Amino acid sequence: MNPNMQTDIKEKIQNTLQIEAKALLQLSEVINEEICNAVAEIYRCKGRLIVTGIGKSAIIAQKIVATFNSTGTSSIFMHAADAIHGDLGMIQAEDIILCISKSGDTPEIKVLVPLIKSFGNTLIGMASNRQSFLAMQSDYLIYLPMDSEADPNNLAPTTSTTLQVAMGDAIAVSLLSLRGFSQKHFAKFHPGGSLGKQLYLRVSDMIIQNEKPKVYLSDNIRKVILEISSKRLGATAVMDDNENLKGIITDGDLRRMLETKDNVSHLLAADIMNANPKMTQIDTLAVDALGTMRKFSITQLIVADGNRYKGMIHLHDMIKEGII
Repeated sequence: MNPNMQTDIKEKIQNTLQIEAKALLQLSEVINEEICNAVAEIYRCKGRLIVTGIGKSAIIAQKIVATFNSTGTSSIFMHAADAIHGDLGMIQAEDIILCISKSGDTPEIKVLVPLIKSFGNTLIGMASNRQSFLAMQSDYLIYLPMDSEADPNNLAPTTSTTLQVAMGDAIAVSLLSLRGFSQKHFAKFHPGGSLGKQLYLRVSDMIIQNEKPKVYLSDNIRKVILEISSKRLGATAVMDDNENLKGIITDGDLRRMLETKDNVSHLLAADIMNANPKMTQIDTLAVDALGTMRKFSITQLIVADGNRYKGMIHLHDMIKEGII
């Protein structure tokens, strides 16, 4: 790449980030009672939060709706243009409408706002112009001050949309805190993907797909090798005759044994086992079990229910489930 081109690209990226960062800092300084009251109104809402906008603000509105829904605030997206062609029918008596518009003066907003007001629903405006039609008609105004967009022509929605996304996130976090929204609640709304699995998947959900390798103290080395090989978990538990867990033998233990001993045919499981295996309980979260593996740099864990051996999980199980 031409050095001058690289310099120009770097400067433009840095300048954009600096403009938007400055706007975010300015926004944090103007959080007032009206904005707090608007959030409190959403918190008390017995219906849903309907978020609407036009153009790029409509795209931001969809993102905000997704964030609200995933954090416990029931929300619906309504496109401002579609609203005046029938979608207003989705508004119910106890719903609150959040209308997002940089200028607050677009033709669609000027048509939509009076219709919403006629329904009697609470209207929260989010705009960067205090004197706009939206700002003047709203029950609450979330004002997003900004000096300019980040592009040289001050036209492309950049700074304005950054402020909208950030304020949407800030409101969602505020509501999350007010509701005491916990990891358990988050898992309920995020059952799919690695994020959800980290919050709800337990060791008990994983061992059911695995074999349960075990040998006994008096089993010979051949039996140990066959058990590790056939069960494909890289290790086997070692039990006494009363089915009490006494230790573990890993494939690494076998390699180290071969490095130090010339004759191994006489060895028993009791001779080569590790009597202090790393363990996890069956109701442990899978992500916590993974933390134990990482802490001790191991690839499998004995799973127990109290003191009873229930099976084994492997690092590969974590990879397959998307925990890693």
